Amino acid sequence: MKFTNSLILATISAVGMVPLQADTGKVTLPENYGSRFVRYFSVDKPNADEPDKTKMRFFYVNPESLAAAEAGQPLPHGTVLIMEDHAVERDAEGNALLDASGRLIPAATITNIFVQEKRSGWGTEYAAEVRNGEWEYAWFDAQGKRREDKSMDGCFSCHKGAEATDFNFTFSPFVAAIKQ
Repeated sequence: MKFTNSLILATISAVGMVPLQADTGKVTLPENYGSRFVRYFSVDKPNADEPDKTKMRFFYVNPESLAAAEAGQPLPHGTVLIMEDHAVERDAEGNALLDASGRLIPAATITNIFVQEKRSGWGTEYAAEVRNGEWEYAWFDAQGKRREDKSMDGCFSCHKGAEATDFNFTFSPFVAAIKQ
């Protein structure tokens, strides 16, 4: 009997520690986000180890959430954050080109699109070690097709460290800067 109880407890503990596969079907890629959403930030992502993976990232937010967001507060339900990866312009030798300010020059080519969305009640199926509040994630290719072959575990793991800013790295600090 002790062995059976121990086995049951071990199984429950192990299941609680395994990240659940994210239900990426909840998150969709908003139509016309490039023209309808607000681009609020961009970042250069040089990659010295693999220069061909150097990219530039553009960050977008739906305008309703930008208007409703308050500095120092959790972001409103319905917030949709988009991170759009772009290839960069290159010279004849394949080196990434920089503009006059020393920033990478983005190419028109989109390589990946990542969506982070917050809805009331989302995330309850995840263990506390994994859960990112009420946020879910999805990964899309350049044509807007969902990357079913990709796990969102990396998104959950990385964003878990940003709990103090409602599980995002760029938008909450942006709101704090513009809505003091």
